[in-house]
Amino acid sequence: MSRPISAYATEKRFRPKRAPERASYDKALVHAILDEALMAHVAYGDEAGCPHVLPMYFVRDGESLLLHGSAKMGQAKAARRGAPFCVNVTLLDGLVLARSGFHHSVNYRSVTVHGVPEILEGAEKARALDLTVERLAKGRAAEVRAANAKEFKATVVLRLKLQQVAAKTRTGGVNDEPEDMDLPVWAGVIPLHLAVGAPIADEQCAPGAAAPSLALPGSQSER
Repeated sequence: MSRPISAYATEKRFRPKRAPERASYDKALVHAILDEALMAHVAYGDEAGCPHVLPMYFVRDGESLLLHGSAKMGQAKAARRGAPFCVNVTLLDGLVLARSGFHHSVNYRSVTVHGVPEILEGAEKARALDLTVERLAKGRAAEVRAANAKEFKATVVLRLKLQQVAAKTRTGGVNDEPEDMDLPVWAGVIPLHLAVGAPIADEQCAPGAAAPSLALPGSQSER
């Protein structure tokens, strides 16, 4: 019985060239980063060759990323003509303050995906829209009204397969020069975390309706 492939066979042209020792193609790491992040920056080129980058909420569905938005948006038009996309997700974990300006940095975890997305239709599209709701709050899709025919038609869902994938991370402390170690300057790492605040109910929220319980990966609760 063959063992599952644990790393992406990313082509050389899509592999990081700067600080390649920080790169990884491990599927478990890639999935963990994508499952913790909520926003991606999606890049594509229009018909005139002008580049565009937009922040978008996304969902990982197995070995694919799901992106949804207006059927008239630029990404939908680009996908219809088979344009290549580049999607980046980055989690900021800390500020790295060194003894010199040159060695200041940040700790982060990122994933970059290249490919040509496909447009989902029918039952696959309906399932994907449910997943976009479930990602925000488990069980939510069963509680809310589903999209009607007009809303369904006005929404496009793009699926980008995880094939040309690379993760890149920076961890640890400062990398100061030996001659700077005695400088009277504070150096170290300031950790950063995503925080989940207390829910703020809509003014016309139904009486007695309970707020959903969120458990986002990597977050800290203020509730």
